[in-house]
Amino acid sequence: MGSLLPAHLSHLPAPSADAVAHCRRLGKLIADEIAAAGGWISFARFMELALHAPGLGYYSAGARKLGAAGDFVTAPELGPLFGRTLARQAAQVLRAGVADIIEIGAGSGRLARDLLAELATLDCLPQRYLILETSADLGERQRALLQRELPRLAARVTWLDTLPASFAALVIGNEVLDAMPVHLIQTRGDGIAELGVTASDGVFESDTRPATGAVLAAANGLKLAPGYTTEIHLAAHAFVRTLAASLAHGVALLLDYGFPAREYYHPQRSAGTLMCHYRHHAHEDPFCLVGLQDITAHVDFSAIADAALQSGLDLLGYASQAQFLINCGITDVLAATPAENVAAYLPLAAQAQKLTSPAEMGELFKVIAFGRHHHMPLAGFTSGNKQRLL
Repeated sequence: MGSLLPAHLSHLPAPSADAVAHCRRLGKLIADEIAAAGGWISFARFMELALHAPGLGYYSAGARKLGAAGDFVTAPELGPLFGRTLARQAAQVLRAGVADIIEIGAGSGRLARDLLAELATLDCLPQRYLILETSADLGERQRALLQRELPRLAARVTWLDTLPASFAALVIGNEVLDAMPVHLIQTRGDGIAELGVTASDGVFESDTRPATGAVLAAANGLKLAPGYTTEIHLAAHAFVRTLAASLAHGVALLLDYGFPAREYYHPQRSAGTLMCHYRHHAHEDPFCLVGLQDITAHVDFSAIADAALQSGLDLLGYASQAQFLINCGITDVLAATPAENVAAYLPLAAQAQKLTSPAEMGELFKVIAFGRHHHMPLAGFTSGNKQRLL
């Protein structure tokens, strides 16, 4: 569909011939849907297809996405320190009477591996480790990794297509919300417009229409000044409501990058937060490299909290990732490896730096927790709980 790398992105690594062919197939599918819809679809629908179209979307197809050989690195990809530390919080919840863990979108499977391995060391394994994974390709990668690296525990892991109608569990979602489709809106002197997508001669372009329905209602609630472009997270709100409807007893921990509303909609953030990731390059053009790049938006944690509270869940905590991991004992996990053992200690120290430094993931990434019928304070929020800022 047109040039894969426009002039302003000519510095990016060129995709292979197979990747170009894949991109064109997905581009045609999206263009055909645009034509069938009368020439315009919402950006949310474009993002949904670009990321999740069966067999072709970024998360549905077979290219490597995570780690040094992919497009971006998540906390579990840095190494085992993140999962080992998170296991301390998981163990506290499991010991309080919750039997299962459900991981939403398990990526490469490394977080599941690290959590299960550490929980075994802590003698606090879950009865079942359930993975809700919508990507068949990622599900296969997860199975292969767990069978290869954790064969004695792999039998505890089961994959789900949908959440159970009712369950008691610790739910973990690491960098799940940021990849959910978002609507884009733009405030103008004459009202609020929704940004959608058109296709012309194989090229995707942005076009606006007056916002309506739930998008308009959500945008009106933000009370933004004219000239502001931002995201409306209806899919993430719906996900939280669905989670709340099924969580009969337990805790949900969601880790992602984002801000409370007063920071998210700051006047200086008037261009929004939408970002694309391709081979460890970040840029702001979602219309090129379709199916080959990730498309994300920061999380409005105030709106996520509102959706959970309105659905009957209790807000159990909100903190920076750095504070959460420190509360969970990341320094103790690190100290368990003697500094004199340089070969083992230095990689863990480097992981700790990336996970907790304000200049890396420590402050931009947040952890929010919800629960139902869980009354024990969570270890991860014993200090630095900022839920009052939501």
